[in-house]
Order: sequence, then C-alpha cells, then structure tokens
Amino acid sequence: MDRAQLPSLALLVTVAKRLSFRAAARELGLSPSSLSHAVADLEDRLNLRLLQRTTRSVTLTEVGRRLLTRVEPALLEISDALEEAHSQESHPTGVLRLTLPSLGAEMFMVPLMPAFHRIYPEVTLDLVVDDHLVDIVAEGFDAGIRLGEFLDQDMIALPLGGPLRSVVVAAPSYLTSHPAPVTPDDLAGHLCIGRRFANGAPYRWEFAKDGRALTVSVPSRLILNDSRLVLDAALAGAGLAYCVETRTLPHLASGALVRVLDDWCPTYPGFFLYYPSRRHQRPALRAFIDFVRDHFGKQSFPQLGCDAVPEPGAE
Repeated sequence: MDRAQLPSLALLVTVAKRLSFRAAARELGLSPSSLSHAVADLEDRLNLRLLQRTTRSVTLTEVGRRLLTRVEPALLEISDALEEAHSQESHPTGVLRLTLPSLGAEMFMVPLMPAFHRIYPEVTLDLVVDDHLVDIVAEGFDAGIRLGEFLDQDMIALPLGGPLRSVVVAAPSYLTSHPAPVTPDDLAGHLCIGRRFANGAPYRWEFAKDGRALTVSVPSRLILNDSRLVLDAALAGAGLAYCVETRTLPHLASGALVRVLDDWCPTYPGFFLYYPSRRHQRPALRAFIDFVRDHFGKQSFPQLGCDAVPEPGAE
C-alpha cells in the first residue's frame, strides 16, 4: 500500500460523513475545490469510482461504501492511538537520562532530587556520573551538566549556581617541611598532586593575577584520575593539590587544609545544564528545565556562541 494515500482516505471519510464537499471542507479547513481535487486524485490512483457526484448531492458508490466500511475503523484506531500517545506525554512522566560529572552531581543533583520528585513523582531520573565528555544526542541522553568550557557550540545552555573557583591547598603537615609557594613559578620545587582527565590528558593548573594568565604543568610524583582522591591525598599530606574550592571549604574551616597562592586563583563561570533543542521537548525534560531555572534564576544563553564561552576552569 502507498502510505501517501492515508491522508486522502481520511479526507474521503469526512466527505462521506457530510455527503457534501462544502460542509466537509469547512470542517477540515480546506477549500471545496482543493478537497474535491484530493478525492479525485485518490480515485485516479486507485482506479476506482468512490463517490457519485451531481450538482446537488454527493453519495458513495457501492465500492466506496465497502472500502470505507473497512478503512474507517482503522483510521479511528490510528486517531485513538495518536490521542493516547499525546495524552501520555501531556504531563511529566517516564525516564529522564542525564550525564554529568561527579562534582555536578554533588553540587546540584543530589540536593535538588528530593524537591523535584515531590513535584514530579512520575519522572525517574537516570543519572550517569562520568567525567568523560559525552555526545548526548549520540548516546541517547536527554540533557547533561558540564562546565561551560566543555560544551559544544550548538547546545542550549542554562547556567547553574554561578561562578566557581579552584584553589591550591595543602595539609599543614606538608607545609611544615615545604615553604608555601608565593608565585606559580615556585611550584617547580614542590610535590604536586597531579590529575589526569578521562581522555588521558594531564590537567595543567590555571592561574591569573593583574591581567596575567598562565597555565602550569606541575611536577607530579602522584597522578590521579579522580578529583575526590586528589583531595584525599592532600589531606594525607602528599603535597599541594589544585581543587574546586567548594569541596575544600569544610577542610579549610577545620584547619585540615591551608590555602596557598590564593591571590593567583580567580573565579570562572561554572556549570551549565545543556540540551540540544527546544523543539519537541518531552514534558519530563521541559519540567526539569523549568524546575532548574526556578532554582537558579531566569538567565539562560540561547546557545553557547563565541560571546558566551566561559573562561577555562577545572572540572
């Protein structure tokens, strides 16, 4: 069967119900002439006379009546299926898949999940915590959370939680035998706890002061691929560590860690919720975006272009 005939069959059903091209055209929002041509074209393609037309009336031929007896229930079934699908998707429900790094999960998702589920109990959040950069379209994710510097240019992005800051910290036990660095150049004489990205590249520490920005490939005798382990190693006195400030605050407050090079550590734009398109969004995703926007403010970038790409930072 030529599936292109289905719309024409639906038009034929309306004409048969009204027994008038003019009345059927009003119902369908078409002109009588375009409706008449569509039905005539269907008859030509089927090589069947389905309607008997006179200047005053329209009636079904016998073959037209038999055809509609079979076709109309099938068209109604299709219509009911489409209406049911629309009804199911008219409110937030189902599984929402998000990819995000561990820090993004700690800072945003874990605190927000209870409130989100109270409002949307039929939505399941399937969170894949992974520091690898992921193509959310190819991998089947609805959305993701990443630092702005790692987002593709064609993503729609909503900023979360404001700027971040990375700091250099060490345990007091380490600093008793190693004088605190005064400038990033002093790191060459220190034990630095290195970090390796998920793609295998070592992370270079980033600094800025008085308009001068630089990145430093620090000397490392310990390299880790997990930012939480980097912090644990610093707490154990293994050396200097470059960490997102948020994770260090309790340890700084307790005295378990000490800041160094603090005047060289600027802020940078932080995390974004990102997704590929506003068109045909599932209600679950739309609800999640609105929920996040309500918590973090109304500002959002239409997409990350050259004017919206954040400065480099550390994830």
